[in-house]
Amino acid sequence: MFVKKITSDEIVIETPAKINLFLEVLNKRADGFHNINSLFQAISLFDKLHFKVLTQPRLTLEIPGDELLPIDDNNLIVKAYNFMRDKFQLTKGLHVVLSKEIPIAAGLAGGSSDAAATILACNLLFDLELTPEGMAGCGLHIGSDLPFFFSSGQALVTGQGEIIEDTSYPLDYELVIVKPKLSISTAESYSALKRDLTKQKNPFKLGSCRTVDRYITSLNGAGNDFEEVHLLSYPEIRKIKDGLLLAGAVLVRMSGSGPCVFGIFNKLPDNKEDLNMSNSDWNIFFVKPIRLTEYC
Repeated sequence: MFVKKITSDEIVIETPAKINLFLEVLNKRADGFHNINSLFQAISLFDKLHFKVLTQPRLTLEIPGDELLPIDDNNLIVKAYNFMRDKFQLTKGLHVVLSKEIPIAAGLAGGSSDAAATILACNLLFDLELTPEGMAGCGLHIGSDLPFFFSSGQALVTGQGEIIEDTSYPLDYELVIVKPKLSISTAESYSALKRDLTKQKNPFKLGSCRTVDRYITSLNGAGNDFEEVHLLSYPEIRKIKDGLLLAGAVLVRMSGSGPCVFGIFNKLPDNKEDLNMSNSDWNIFFVKPIRLTEYC
């Protein structure tokens, strides 16, 4: 996350999307969650959140031009503020203006990223003096993806999502993200995998990769467990994968529980038309992997 402006009662934060370079669901836990093994990577696709302090302990949320997102207590931004208010007995609130660029329900963790930014805003505006680890701990109460956004931006993520191990794999590549007009429920995705409480697959280990070519070769040895399920139900995902490979991608994979698909390129095409993906219902983004080193 990147703090763009801060005063005593106002802060602007740009917060990124993430992709899963690989994602394994190992088994279902006794608490109903799942153990995962995944490599998360932050990318240069950002939501911007403008926070301003309110005198009353409540949160108001404004999303200009976007009526698809809920602005009730089910919204992760609202949940994050409510958690911080109750935990730290906050006596003031926040008005939030969210400028949304990360597509929703896409497997890019945009909602989690926005909630993590809310925790950061509370920490800075209300002088809570939390460490990144402390903010990550708060985030886990909201969602499994949140702790990652207090990491370096590239991390091996295990457990429920709370075990974050910063990594230093190459970043000298570029990405195309394609978002089809599909809605895939995360809960249904986990259910379709049918992981049980006892059987656990052996987790993939990436190992050391000093060059991007070696890195991509190693990543090809893993996959995304959700992709195996969704390729059967959503032929559009297969069509996007094939299109990215034809356009020259050296690795193509679905992110998270979908439906976004990313392609890794040594060099991006000059423009979107060169991808030969003419479906007007698809949103296409040219992005790069990034590190997160500037949050406070």
